[in-house]
Amino acid sequence: MKHLTAFVADHKQDSRCGIFAVCSAHPMVLEAAMRHAREAKSLLLIEATSNQVDQHGGYTGMTPQHFREFVESMADQYHFPRENLILGGDHLGPNRWQGLNAEEAMRNADELIRCYVAAGFKKIHLDCSMSCADDPVPLTDTIVAMRAARLAKIAEQTCAEKFGESDLVYVIGTEVPVPGGAHETLAELAVTTPQAAKATLEAHRHAFELQGLSEIWPRIIGLVVQPGVEFDHTQVIDYQPEKSLFLSQMIEAFDTLVFEAHSTDYQTPQALQQLVQNHFAILKVGPALTFALREALFSLAAIEHELRPAHKCSGLREVLENVMLEQPEYWKHHYHGNTSDCRLARGYSFSDRVRYYWPDREIDEAYSNLVTNLAGESIPLPLISQYLPLQYAKVREGKIAATPHELIIDHIQDVLHQYHCACLGTQKSRLTQ
Repeated sequence: MKHLTAFVADHKQDSRCGIFAVCSAHPMVLEAAMRHAREAKSLLLIEATSNQVDQHGGYTGMTPQHFREFVESMADQYHFPRENLILGGDHLGPNRWQGLNAEEAMRNADELIRCYVAAGFKKIHLDCSMSCADDPVPLTDTIVAMRAARLAKIAEQTCAEKFGESDLVYVIGTEVPVPGGAHETLAELAVTTPQAAKATLEAHRHAFELQGLSEIWPRIIGLVVQPGVEFDHTQVIDYQPEKSLFLSQMIEAFDTLVFEAHSTDYQTPQALQQLVQNHFAILKVGPALTFALREALFSLAAIEHELRPAHKCSGLREVLENVMLEQPEYWKHHYHGNTSDCRLARGYSFSDRVRYYWPDREIDEAYSNLVTNLAGESIPLPLISQYLPLQYAKVREGKIAATPHELIIDHIQDVLHQYHCACLGTQKSRLTQ
């Protein structure tokens, strides 16, 4: 994928530019991202994770081919050029099948990789770091790397068979804690050491050689490490550049590699810029975008209660809570404490387990009723000021319309804008001169 190899080359030539990946399948998040990238005339990297999208449908119900068709259809709808769209697969490996024995889990992972590559995904994160039922805990670097190389060989063969040649790019390594936010309250976080990062690279290089894949090493563009950023339900561990100084310096010796930083959600704009400047040049964002979606919807529901009698309101907040209580599988292993603590977490946690519930029929119907109730009349400016103050300023300036849909999209784009600015690199300096 020439866009991504060129981006790494630009970063290495001291532009210090970055790129961020939108890790979400929600239609409104994707619309916000496409419209933002269209206006910015930038590339748009959208990634599906192995639990969202797989050969069986994942929790979204979409296979990789269905996801690609879904995203490309949206791109056409919002006039975003397909040639500027990059699809990636995140944490591709045996993640979904950790309860099985390793060989059975890896056979599933083999098919997962085939489906992603055949569907046209070009950025492939090979992640075999998780232990399966008959594995030691934790896995050694050698086992992880050998399994990743096995999947890379399948990816290369599939791409060559499907498209005539392979133009895939790869990311290797994994972060700790698990993707999507920590399950428990965090006190401190260990930054990956340069020695550990080098060991991961060396193990993968050797494993790729054994599979006859040495020639693809320049297309391994990213190494996932832990730069010291994370979030749990109520707090964020902010990036502290001094703690990852030696790690940042270590990657400078590798001409075709940058770091990929996961769980950068909720970092400050300054922290995001510092991450990119320090070679954590691929930023992943997901829960922060659906968190912004949830914020906007809760704000609109509060406005609705001010404008309509209770019996005519959508009851979005109440419907969401009831569905989450009736179907607790997506939050019960993440939220702990008393009844009040869990209720608060279900609605407001940074880990945003709410995102798994938006496709539910009852919740979607309540959302539609909310939008219909507010779209039929002009939303009073004082209420927009009260509940969506950042959007209020843009409404007053004539930059956005005071409709439910546009208020939601703009609120999500506030997050996207922070990532876009962080990734400009030296372009930002030129633009502000």
